Amino acid sequence: MSDARTTWHKVADLDELPEDRVRTVVADGKWICLTHVDGRYGALDNHCPHQGGPLGEGTIENGLLRCPWHGWDYCPLTGASPAGFDERVPSYPVEVRDDGIYVGIEPEPAPSETVSDVMARTLCAWGVRHVFGMVGHSNLGLADALRRRTEAGELEYVAVRHEGAAAFAASAYGKLTGRPAACLTIAGPGATNLLTGLWDAKVDRAPVLALTGQVQTQVFGPGAFQEIDLSSAFGAVARFSHTVLPSSRHGELMSLACKHALVERDVAHLIFPDDVQDLEAPTGATIGSPAGRIGDVEITPPPAALAAATERLRAAKRPLIVLGHGARGRTAGVVELAERLGACVVTTFKGKGLIGDDHPLAGGVLGRSGTPIASWFMNECDLICVFGASFSNHTGITTHKPIVQVDYDRSQLARFHAVDVPVWGEIDVTARALAAQLERDPGANDRVDQRTELAERWALWRAEKARRRADDRGRGVNSAAVFEALGRLCDPRAIVAVDVGNNTYSFGRYFECRDNAVLMSGYLGSIGFGYPAAMGAWAATRTDDPAVAGRQVLCVTGDGGFGQYLAEVTTAVRHGMNITHVLLNNSELGKISKEQASGEWPVWQTDLVNPDFAAYVTSCGGLGIRVTDVADLDAALERALAHDGPATVEVLTDVELV
Repeated sequence: MSDARTTWHKVADLDELPEDRVRTVVADGKWICLTHVDGRYGALDNHCPHQGGPLGEGTIENGLLRCPWHGWDYCPLTGASPAGFDERVPSYPVEVRDDGIYVGIEPEPAPSETVSDVMARTLCAWGVRHVFGMVGHSNLGLADALRRRTEAGELEYVAVRHEGAAAFAASAYGKLTGRPAACLTIAGPGATNLLTGLWDAKVDRAPVLALTGQVQTQVFGPGAFQEIDLSSAFGAVARFSHTVLPSSRHGELMSLACKHALVERDVAHLIFPDDVQDLEAPTGATIGSPAGRIGDVEITPPPAALAAATERLRAAKRPLIVLGHGARGRTAGVVELAERLGACVVTTFKGKGLIGDDHPLAGGVLGRSGTPIASWFMNECDLICVFGASFSNHTGITTHKPIVQVDYDRSQLARFHAVDVPVWGEIDVTARALAAQLERDPGANDRVDQRTELAERWALWRAEKARRRADDRGRGVNSAAVFEALGRLCDPRAIVAVDVGNNTYSFGRYFECRDNAVLMSGYLGSIGFGYPAAMGAWAATRTDDPAVAGRQVLCVTGDGGFGQYLAEVTTAVRHGMNITHVLLNNSELGKISKEQASGEWPVWQTDLVNPDFAAYVTSCGGLGIRVTDVADLDAALERALAHDGPATVEVLTDVELV
């Protein structure tokens, strides 16, 4: 007999399931094993009570339903085990009607809140708005809790094709916003696929939350299927890594993970054993939140350090200001200080875009990916004032000049060598304090206002870039032309995610930023970062953060980098991501070829066999355009930029003209 509240769902036509056969059907969201034996139909829960095997993929043998995984038998009509066994599969009422086979589903009580629900709600309370990941067999309970938060409008879930892309996307999101996104994976290989992207986040100081499934607690240790020691695997990359246990304070555990990611600007990791995820939450379990848990970040520098730095700036006649990635989002006070001093401002490559190249005091990027303008002003200066940069060898900040270094992270001060004045303080606060001190006593009255020299140097460099754009060896478009066109046609506030290789060096050298934000794999330098990073940037633009909301998203890669994650085009199509991708295709790992040649090694194994990338993107549902002639470049970029969805402009480029 069925309950009066039973709802009936047609699951098959009368002639659809032959005698002595089974199949899986779905009714009211439930997976059901439908059987047909001796002229009668049965409907059983699809999960074998032994280990969850899919009974709808089983067989009828000797009048019994046999589980396809381990051969356990059940009555195909009632779900009872043969005599001598106690297991039973839940069954559903069945009606054979004139138009087909119907299964009755009785209403279930509202589900109890699970451990995963408590942790997902806490995650949202801490302001996490995006999860990138893959749903799989060892994270289903957690995934279901995230689904409920997504359906409630508190989260947006981005289903990727490779977990590495999830980690890169979350890393880029953290770099851009200063807030963590999460990445979700299964145990074993899904979890280990995150590691490269998480290391990228760690070394570039981006907050990320990693949520990994794990095997059931009862099989910890012996080496169950897909079991690895995740605590050890993530021990070096994660500032915070803990396993969620039945006895954990679940809201507090998620709060601590979120806090570590935010405050330490690092990776936080939680391990969710399969059997813990859907446990009923303990009575009285509370949701964590950031209220009262985060201190003020406006660190004022110690008076002595501030006074010493001020004195150096007062005495300098040609100071140079260097902006690094650590100053992202905190540059207004630094620009105010530069304007008071008339000082040139250059950036590290990771800091590209922190001051627009159209600012009269901007000198472009310093170092290997930079401009001759920045190098000239570094050579001519008598003091270097560094904000949020770590003196990597790629940047090449000279150590032969007096240096004032300002950073919010004490460990970054004088990291590689001694500096004259290390200043611990929040960057914007410290810069404004220095400007205020100089307003009261500006110091040297013969200080050079460097605006005129900067205009002259920019004119020289732009003339050189124009000459390079005219270069044509008949072997593809040159990079100077690509980035001049992109800079001219894109939105001045576009977010640009770049990859690794010659394409990135050329971007740093030729693309003139205005109010752009640039994302890259800085210290790790991981090829493949670009396209997943653009996905993370796109997700960030869908928040209500005024610094990023609604901004255009661009992606710049080479063929080597894009080849590592090209399946993510289908992710972009699925989610309607408005990403304009510029792909420089020279059929070679060009940067490596140059390194081999310059080191007097033979150029070896750097050539690539590529598809027609534009046709591939089109086949995925995006817009793909291939450019072989510079005359077609503007029209292709304009069409791609106007396209509502993922678009790729594949430019066949000359490997030597970078």
